[in-house]
Amino acid sequence: MRKQKFRKSRAVFISVCLLLCFLLGGCGSAKKEDAESGRESAGLVIGFSQLGSESAWRLGNTASMENAAREHGISLVVNNGMQKQENQIAAIRSFIAYQVDVIVFAPIVEEGWANVLQEAKEAGIPVIMMDRLINIKDSDLYDAYIGPDHYLEGVNAARFLMKKAEEMQAANDSAAEEESGKIRIAELSGTEGSSPMISRYKGFHDLIDNDDRFEILETVSGDFLRSKGRECMRSLLKKYPGQIDVLYSHNDAMTLGAIEVMEEQGIEPGKDIVIISVDGEQAAVDLLKEGKINCVVECSPMLGDAVMDLAEKIVSGQDYPRVTHPAEGCFTEYDDLSSLAPRGY
Repeated sequence: MRKQKFRKSRAVFISVCLLLCFLLGGCGSAKKEDAESGRESAGLVIGFSQLGSESAWRLGNTASMENAAREHGISLVVNNGMQKQENQIAAIRSFIAYQVDVIVFAPIVEEGWANVLQEAKEAGIPVIMMDRLINIKDSDLYDAYIGPDHYLEGVNAARFLMKKAEEMQAANDSAAEEESGKIRIAELSGTEGSSPMISRYKGFHDLIDNDDRFEILETVSGDFLRSKGRECMRSLLKKYPGQIDVLYSHNDAMTLGAIEVMEEQGIEPGKDIVIISVDGEQAAVDLLKEGKINCVVECSPMLGDAVMDLAEKIVSGQDYPRVTHPAEGCFTEYDDLSSLAPRGY
């Protein structure tokens, strides 16, 4: 736990937030009525740099932040980085210039943030990282991280596969398995240099690489995009015809694209190829229930309420945790999913 006292927020008018919206490409405000009338907001102003809108997960995450800000009476200025680090850095600098109370950002990659975070520190503005981590020498340049444990997600994917392998080897109905004696895995990884990609890879490989039952055919980056999931899967099936026993995909968007390609080529997903996916989007859970996906590792985007609580604690000088991980599960073909609530993303 850390305790840190920050300056009281100077009067920040909603009109400034509207100017930010114009400059940065869109926002959601906790007090729409006040914004329309030009009245001053009584709550905090948070600048939020979202890395993009590339998936249902990301859209759900943004919605969670906007809804929580309204409930907390916080004015939230949202910038969509459009998958580019330079856009996020520009947004953070704009937040600093307008003296928001707190900066929250989901970094697209781990490297390259030291300069802009030093600027935020010199301005006395606390910084919360959400969803993704960064690699930085001076960890005091940010105040807290709140988001999933991506390493554990990789571990959970591997644990399911290790259980599933017993069933697969007992069946032994794959020509590729008969020839090699191993279960062959194709891996669709996320954006290169991003903390989810790095950690989901490491968590999975720390277990699988030490198990002689498995062989990794290839790891290719699908950049967390459905379109690239299709592209990569098409290439993998061409390169390894009839040899892929398992697909481990770092997110549901890529998985959905890969399944489209499998079905186009007459491959039965979930049976001909065992599929392990990460995120827990509704579309993926629905396919799990249909038997087209075998395991979905949860990575919840519903972080908004926890982020707002954390921001309020930091600004008011209360104790707060340096790292916060939400509780997350793992849904598999072995589970009773009949009572699973709608995912909301």
